[in-house]
Order: sequence, then C-alpha cells, then structure tokens
Amino acid sequence: MPVAKDLFPEYGTLATGENEPSRNIRRAQKLREFQNLELPPYLAKQVAAKMAEKGLAVEATGGVAVQRIAGGPQSGQKALMGASSSALTKHTPIASQQTTHDSLANLGANLTQSRPAWHAPWEIYRVITGHQGWVRSVCVEPENQWFATGSADKTIKIWDLATGKLRLTLTGHIMGVRALGVSPRHPYMFSGGEDKMVKCWDLETNKVVRHYHGHLSAVYSLDIHPTLDVLVSAGRDAVARVWDIRTRDPVVVLSGHKSTINRVKFQASEPQVITASADETVRLWNLQAGKTMTTLTHHKKSVRGLTLHPEEFTFSTASANSSKQWKCPEGDLVLNYDDQNAIINTLSVNQDNVMFSGGDNGSIGFYDWKTGHMFQSTQSIPIPGSIESENGIFDSSFDKTGLRLITCEADKSIKMWREKPNATEESDPGLEWKPKMYQTY
Repeated sequence: MPVAKDLFPEYGTLATGENEPSRNIRRAQKLREFQNLELPPYLAKQVAAKMAEKGLAVEATGGVAVQRIAGGPQSGQKALMGASSSALTKHTPIASQQTTHDSLANLGANLTQSRPAWHAPWEIYRVITGHQGWVRSVCVEPENQWFATGSADKTIKIWDLATGKLRLTLTGHIMGVRALGVSPRHPYMFSGGEDKMVKCWDLETNKVVRHYHGHLSAVYSLDIHPTLDVLVSAGRDAVARVWDIRTRDPVVVLSGHKSTINRVKFQASEPQVITASADETVRLWNLQAGKTMTTLTHHKKSVRGLTLHPEEFTFSTASANSSKQWKCPEGDLVLNYDDQNAIINTLSVNQDNVMFSGGDNGSIGFYDWKTGHMFQSTQSIPIPGSIESENGIFDSSFDKTGLRLITCEADKSIKMWREKPNATEESDPGLEWKPKMYQTY
C-alpha cells in the first residue's frame, strides 16, 4: 500500500523549518527538568573526554556536569550539560552554543523560588464593641494614638489605640459610613458614605468644615495624598473624583470603569491613582493627564481588595479566590498568592512583609509578601449574640508600627491582632511551604 509521501512526491523534499522560540522553550524545559540530575560516573568521564576534545573545560560539582569555555569572556557562566556522549559530536559552534546556554541558565535562575521568611503567627488580643451596625471602615491616625471606625449605624467612633476605649462619637452622615481617612499634614479627617457625601472633619473642633459634592451614588473608598493637598474618592457611580482639599473644587474626574469602584489609592512616589472595580479590572491612572495608564484584566471576579506596600514600589489586589501582586508604575505582574477560597474584601500589609487578607465568610489569611506563601490560615469567630452569617470582614488596617492589626467585621465588632508572644520557628512553624509548579509556556 502506498504511503502519503509516495502519493505526493513533490512534497517529499520540503523542509519543515526550525522555529527558534519553540526550540528555546524546549531547551528551557529540559534545563529545568535535568538541572539537578547526577550523571553516572562512566558517562561523566565520557562527557569530560568529549568536551576536552572540543577545547572545553569540565567541572564536577555535586556530581552534576557543567561546562564553561576555557579562557573565554563568558568563563564565569555555567550551563547544564544534559546530553549523552553521542550528542556531543553534533554541537553547534561554541560561541553561539555558549550564548544559548547562558540565556537558558538565566531563565532558569529567574524561575528559582526562594523559601519564604518565617513569620510569627497572629492572634486576637482585644475585641471592641460599641457600634450598632456593621463596621465598614477603619483608619489609623498618623501619630498612632487613636483610630477611627465607620459603621452602618451612620456614626464615626474614635478609639484609643493603646486601651481600646471610646474617645468620641461623630454624627452627621444620614446613611452608613463606608470610607475614612486622616490627613498626615492637616488636622482633618475625611469620611464618605452611602449618602453620596464626602465630609471633612476638623479634629480640633470635631465638626464638619467642608463638603465635597459631585458623586451620584454611594462613596465606598477614599484616600489622601501624603504630600499634596488633594483627596480622591470613588464609589458606585464608577468614577474616581480628585478634589482640592482646601477649595473643595474638583481637580479631575477619572472615568472609564464600567461598574462600582470598590477601592482607590494614591501611589505616593508617582502622580498616580490606582482603582479596583467590580468590573473585574484594576486601573492605573496618570493623575496629571487624568487618563488611564494601564488596565489590568487578570482578575475574573469583582476586585474588592487593594493595598500598597509601605516601603516598596509594589501593590496587591484581591478578588474571589485570587490575590495578585503588581509592580508600579506600569502594573507588571509579580506573583500570585496562595488561594484562600473566599471572596476577599480587604487587604493590608505592614513593614515586615506580612499581608493580611480578610474574606466575606470570615476566613483570614496571613501571607509572606515576598513569596505569596500563606503561612497562617484561620477563621474569625462572631461575638456571642451574633448569628453565624455575621462573620464577614469588611476592612482592615495595620497601625503605623505594623505591630497591631485592626479588623472591622459584620458582627458589629472591632478586633485587634498582634503577633503571638514568644513564638519561635520551632514552636510555630506555620503552614508548610511547597515550591510551585511553573508552566513552561
């Protein structure tokens, strides 16, 4: 019976061609697969002999054969020799071969995973009650003396950070308070609510001194720029509005999202605003131009969590079962965090690279910022008298030292966390870390 090449002889001499990107992918995969493989002694000798004939020097490190060009400019670069002695007779020219091996070695180095640093486990040390509705927002004063919480009971309460005692209750909103922020440069606190209002409170007189009008629906988030006299607020009307704090004039309106903006943050090192929306996207805005710089579409559900690292040029976002870390200002993806199996409402990170993640079902995760490893997983417990469904975590914030964590919850309570005293790596090792499997392409 004739075969295909006999029926179509004119195609029998066609060359298939080489695809350089595909070949590099295969080489990279082989590099990762065999980089820790020890050669049998007899094969190692054959490899050494063949490479000596080619003018190459061979070292044996831990039983793994590596090559380098003797005396060449790349003599400090090593590459895996995952080939048998028969394959050595078919090498490409040495210079081009070395370049290929160096690039693959660099690719393998980029995929190397570092073991996460050990962090002490966190535990609740104080539960504060006083609100009559869900506690939806929290902010810590720059001097680290007190913190404020906003609730569905339409009030703002100010608490002593050291003792947890109530200092003051502010009223003025006619609906729930969803966003809070304290200016680091002025004695002002700002609040946003479901009544479409953004208010400026004078902390010396404890009265409202300014209103910022413009939102067409509930205000869910706000932030104050640390060096400029501007404020940004966002909410259900799908726009972020930047205000001049003193004149109350709108500076710019950032429009482009198709649904509710759940979180908004200033990126202090750049004139940049970051927004997380229910339209499943994260946008990075140029504040001077008033336009979108980058739109991140990696999330597949509403993005509710957003936090910026206090010392690094990175930020993290979270949606249902998905948390990701990005690099400013372009929004390059850095890593994916371990899954939490919850709709994540809030993220917070401190100076020690501990990230907190709180879910709508009360699930809590503590992560190592550098590697994305979840080193502690626990569950919030509703206070006595609350039903099981009142177990969600709406907002969170570390204090200015990063040693205390404040969470706002659906059981109308405020919980304060700290690291477990006298914890050691031997007594509290945390959740087991396992290297992740990378896709080759």
